[in-house]
Amino acid sequence: MYRLNSKGFLNFKATKEIKINDYLKERGVSSRLIRKSVKSGSIYLNGKLIKKNKKLKLNDIISLRFQDEDPNGKIENKDLDILYEDDDLIIINKEPFMVTHTAKDDSEGTLLNYLLGYFHDNNIKRKVRFINRLDRDTSGIVVASKNSFAQDKISAEFRDMVEKKYLAICQGIFDEKEGTIDAPIATSEDNIRREVNYVIGKKSITSYKVIEEYDNMSLVLLTLHTGRTHQIRVHLSHIGHPIIGDSLYGKKSDLINRQALHSYSIKLKLPRNNKEIEIFAKPPEDFHFFPYTLLKK
Repeated sequence: MYRLNSKGFLNFKATKEIKINDYLKERGVSSRLIRKSVKSGSIYLNGKLIKKNKKLKLNDIISLRFQDEDPNGKIENKDLDILYEDDDLIIINKEPFMVTHTAKDDSEGTLLNYLLGYFHDNNIKRKVRFINRLDRDTSGIVVASKNSFAQDKISAEFRDMVEKKYLAICQGIFDEKEGTIDAPIATSEDNIRREVNYVIGKKSITSYKVIEEYDNMSLVLLTLHTGRTHQIRVHLSHIGHPIIGDSLYGKKSDLINRQALHSYSIKLKLPRNNKEIEIFAKPPEDFHFFPYTLLKK
């Protein structure tokens, strides 16, 4: 009999008499994960391995054991700014100029590599599964899951149900200090940039609120209501207030050597108990050319 710890197991107490697989589906476990768990012999009833889809009794404990996994990249070590961690999730404040995930040209020095190092040092024998990613030059909140259950549950909610807010330092002074940008976005002809396109663009909505103004610049808090690539950068450029330092949608700046964009807060529900949490990420030092107290908290 296994010790049904929450690090290695997903545990539920039965509240109705129902077949095990049906109950797991009701609790948010994907059909794919159920099939995989049945095949690998990873489902337990009251601490004992079972091989049949039995009917539960009230207060039975049904458990799904997470399999150990090999790392999905090279293990490297670096101190990380960890904002939140539990048995399912780890939330990082990513520094600027760090690639989130390995790719053909970035197989080392990425957040994936460093999280694998953290997993290794803390005996977490799992792959790193990112729920979201940020551009190399965008700093702030990145959410990763420690198991496929958390990945499936939060990924399904991330675009429409998870509240994501960003800070941007923009060129100019806004006439309207608060508003919503509802402008569809499509890939431009160069296949790199995105652009507002009312013919073929996909629905894209960003709301904004000016927090402070200084020296013909505005610190703006933005909420994403959709999740298009480069959405905030495209929308702010579209209304005539490109982000300071954004060479792709505006122009380079002597004040900061990247776009002044930071993933500032996230509000989501934890996958096991649906408890809502809100996490904030302190902006990095290169934001401090704008003298606002929020940036220094």
